[in-house]
Amino acid sequence: MPALVAIRFNPELKAKYRQLKAAGKAPKVAITAIMRKIVVIANALLRDGRKWEASMA
Repeated sequence: MPALVAIRFNPELKAKYRQLKAAGKAPKVAITAIMRKIVVIANALLRDGRKWEASMA
């Protein structure tokens, strides 16, 4: 569910989703890629002890 919200409201992740779709990826595959990107960002934030900033994606 966070990936679906990110695709709607986060400009960077929305652009990445559209890029994947334009490259011919199936919608579920593109959503899964966004899910993975969110997990990677979250892990990096935890590792570095930082808080979310809008331009991190």
